[in-house]
This record gives sequence, structure tokens and C-alpha cells, in this order.
Amino acid sequence: MARKWNFHTHDEAAITRLSGQLRVTPLVAQVLLSRGYDTAEDAKFFLEPKLSNLHEPNLLPGVPEASQKMVQAVKEGRRITIYGDYDVDGVTSTSLLWHCLKLHNANVDYYIPCRMTEGYGLNSEALRQLHEDDPDRLVVTVDCGIASVEEAAVAKSLGLELIITDHHTIGETLPDALLVHPRLPNTDYPFGELCGVGVAFKLAWAICQITGDGKRASPRMRDFLKSAVGLTAIGTVADVVPLVDENRIIVRYGLQSLRENPSIGLASLLRIADLDSKKKLTAEDIGFGLAPRINAAGRLGQARLAVEMLTTDRKDRAVSLAAYVDELNKNRRTVERRITKQAKEQLEAHPQWLEDPVIVMAHHDWHQGVIGICASRIAESFEKPTVLISLKDDGTGAGSARSFAGFDMYSGLASCEELMLGFGGHKAAAGLQIEAGKVNDLRVGINNWARQNFSPTEDDIALRVDAEVHLSEITRRAVVELEHLGPFGEANPKPRFAASRVELAEPPRTMGESGRHVAIKVKQNRTSLRAVAFGRGEWAEEIAAVEGPLAVSFAPQLNSWNGFERVELQLHDWKPATAPVSAPPA
Repeated sequence: MARKWNFHTHDEAAITRLSGQLRVTPLVAQVLLSRGYDTAEDAKFFLEPKLSNLHEPNLLPGVPEASQKMVQAVKEGRRITIYGDYDVDGVTSTSLLWHCLKLHNANVDYYIPCRMTEGYGLNSEALRQLHEDDPDRLVVTVDCGIASVEEAAVAKSLGLELIITDHHTIGETLPDALLVHPRLPNTDYPFGELCGVGVAFKLAWAICQITGDGKRASPRMRDFLKSAVGLTAIGTVADVVPLVDENRIIVRYGLQSLRENPSIGLASLLRIADLDSKKKLTAEDIGFGLAPRINAAGRLGQARLAVEMLTTDRKDRAVSLAAYVDELNKNRRTVERRITKQAKEQLEAHPQWLEDPVIVMAHHDWHQGVIGICASRIAESFEKPTVLISLKDDGTGAGSARSFAGFDMYSGLASCEELMLGFGGHKAAAGLQIEAGKVNDLRVGINNWARQNFSPTEDDIALRVDAEVHLSEITRRAVVELEHLGPFGEANPKPRFAASRVELAEPPRTMGESGRHVAIKVKQNRTSLRAVAFGRGEWAEEIAAVEGPLAVSFAPQLNSWNGFERVELQLHDWKPATAPVSAPPA
């Protein structure tokens, strides 16, 4: 269905009042109001967050006990093994906690499971091997383990001490171990949306307090924590947790830390991503520059190399590893494009699947580590929840599922639990294992459930617009002021505006590999601006065919090139100006 544009109420008096109190443009005041900051006090707190606003680490459930146990293990010379995950959140969590313990002269190592052979989270065989190698070691998970009930029982039966730190959805049964989690039952931590590396950062902070004077870390460890905020920012952006409250503070100051005080590995990664010369980094630089390179290593089964890159103290090794993960990322993009193309070809060959509320597809040639990204691409392109499954030679398949329009993917899969070998995840994303012969049964089962429980409306996929504007209002000053509302991401998106009647100043043109993107130039009265839509190359022909003016929805940004800076628009949607555009609510 065509996307509806939902506008926030336009309150001229409130805009004028807040604009005057804060001394910002009316455009910025309108965005602040649209996001619930209707007083100058609330708006200033949002615009000027401080590191001191982070909650004390010992408030986080499990941190006091876990930090004490880890400090005691360091004093006793016991080996501490950090058991991480292979995604960006897990890699940064592992690297951060490893750094912290190494600075305390701990006997520390790490274990990252292979995505293809071991899968996500704790696995019993790895725990048995760790115990056999050193039965006295302490295992501390990061970004995984809260659903590992059976594996925790194995650790306990072996006598292997286990601390689980995680942030994922908590099931009906908790693992029998010391747990660190912001949403543990019967606890009231003020902010429950930390990601795995956010939890690891709080644990490291508590360790530094204990080894300081009990309340404050030593000057050396304070410097470490300031640097560690950069790693925490990378995992926070990559894991797409809400960029509000503590997460927004972490990313805001983490971006500054990455720019001013990167580790040897991060400096090499910034250089390979062409971000080392930028005066100011953004969350988008993490999301599109740093995170994909780190993630590529895990997706292609080599997450340990990403951890090594972030922890090495050898510049030559860091440079070599940064170049290697960059190459892995190029390979990942090639694989991703191929899988997405094959998935679209499957849908062309089976048009009846598009009549279902949920898309389910499988293929023997799909890489297990990349199908999650591809499932997101298909879900976005066809506006349907999507399950993609990589079929293996042993007659089983590993799948990744992504939601759309609020579909509860976890519950949908749970309704078909008897058809699968296993599954897990949450409402927005999930993973599964299945016998190849039951893929069609899964398609039927999840769609039967969806028809009873999923009825998306135009409001479920509506484009949220902060304000309707004239292009003349999108000035450099306004865009600079709007940037103070960042860092932008989940729950704090870049401000989006709409202009209802603009004209094409020149024909649309495609750009990028195979014409994947489209660029247009729009004008309104005397103002002309360039607009770019990434991954929407098909729009070029559609826009060119429109007779008359357009309505466009966009996020403004500053584009710097060869020392010149200009205002550009990131095009999110468009429609002929004669098409109905939702009026602002009364």
C-alpha cells in the first residue's frame, strides 16, 4: 500500500515561545515539540546531556556481585574467559571488558563462537572444553546467555563458575548463574534499553570503582573509561537500541572519544573507512562506516579477528586487520546483493507468495551469515515480514526473520514451534533452525497465524513527518542547529520534513553500482536543492514520468566535498503533488 504521511500538530504559539526561549530557529523548535520536549527545561536537558547523567553502575542488577567476584578472581590469579557474541555488540563488549581486565593485570582471554558451526550464544560443548582446559576458570558472558538455561545447567554440573551479562529478551525460565541484566524480574533499574556493550561498560566501570577508592576509579582507569565510551557507542548504534536516555549520552560522548582518542585498532579502522579526517563523527558514520566492517568478520565466521583488531597494541597488526575486515565487508556486500537478487527472482517465479502476509523463502546457495541483512532488504522492499532460510547439505536450514509494520516475529514463529528444530529472538528479529522438508509447512503455519493476528493499517507503515516546510527554510543554519538533536538513530530519528509542491529542476539520474541510487534536483520558487535516495534507483524512471509538481519527504543534511559544504536532502518518499497528502492533525 502507498505510504501515508503523518504530520505532527503545528502549534504556532508554542513554536514561537520555545524558539524564543532557546534562541533556535522555529524549525528546530517544531521538531523538539514534535518529540515531546515542550518546555525549555526539558529541551535543554535533551540538547545538553552530560556524562554525569549516566546512572551509577551498581544500580544495574547483578553488577555489585559480578564486579566483586571478578576483582577477587583477578587477585587470585584465576583465568577469566570472556564468552562473547559474533556481532558488533558482542565484539565491542568482549574487547571492552578484555581491555579493562588486562589493565588490571588479569589472566584474561576470550572465546567467540563461530556463527556457522556453533551458532548464537552459549553452547555446551564449548563450556565442556573450557572446563577441561582450566576447571578453575571464571566464564563471563557478554551480549548473550540469558536464554541459555540448559547450558548454564551444564556449567553448574561441571563446577564451572559462570556469570551471564546480557540485555536480550528474558524467557519464562532464567539460567542458574549470577545474572547481570538491566531488566531482571523484580528489579527497577532506571533504564532498561542498554545493549550488551552498555551492560559491559557498566560492569567495567564498577570494577574500576572497586580497584580505585571504592567510589571513584583511579586516574588511569578514568582515562580508560573515557576511551571505552567510544567502543560502547559503536555497539550501541550497531545494535539499533533506542538512542534516548543513557544510550544517547553514551553515543554523544562516544563519538567525541572516537574522534579524539581512538585505540590503535579503531584508528586503523577509521582510516580504512575514510573517517579519520572528519572533524566531527556522527552515528551514521558508525552505522555505515565502522559497524559493517566489524560485523562482516562475524558474519563470515571470523569475529575473533575483529576482537583482535580492537585489542591489539601493535600498529602493524591493527593496520593489517583493518584492511582485512574491509575486504571481508566488500565480499559481504557482494554476497548480500546476490542473495537479495535471488530472493526477488524467487518471488517473481512464485507471485502467489506475495499474497501471503509473511514472506518465507529458502535456498541452498544463501550464506547463513548474510541472510539477516537480506531479510531486512526484502521486508522493506515488499513491505512484508520476511523469513529467509539458508539450506545446508545435511538436510537442515538456518533462517533469519525480520519484522515489518509491527508484526510480532517471535510469536509468529512460536506458533509453529513444533515444525522447527529451534528458534529464538524477539518481536522485531529472530533466528531459527528447521529441517529442509518443513520449509513449506512453516510458510503455511506462520501465515495462518498472521492472518489471525496481523492486520497492518496505513498508520502502521506511515511516514512520521516532523513538519511541513518550504525549501527556503532549509538553510545551513537550520541544518546545523538540527544536528544538535543528534545523535540520531532508533527512537530519535533524523528530523524529517515534507514540502508539498516542488518541481524538478533537472531530470532524475541514477548513480552507484548498477544504478542503485537516485539523485534529483528540486526547486520551489527561488530555492533549488539536490536530493538523494539510497537504494531507490527504480524511482528515477517513476519520478521522470510524473507530469506536474511533486510532494517530497526528506531529512536535510550538510554534504562536505573537497572543502565545500552544501545543504542536501536525503529523500525518504515522494508522490505526485495531486496525490492526497495527510494534513496535520487538528
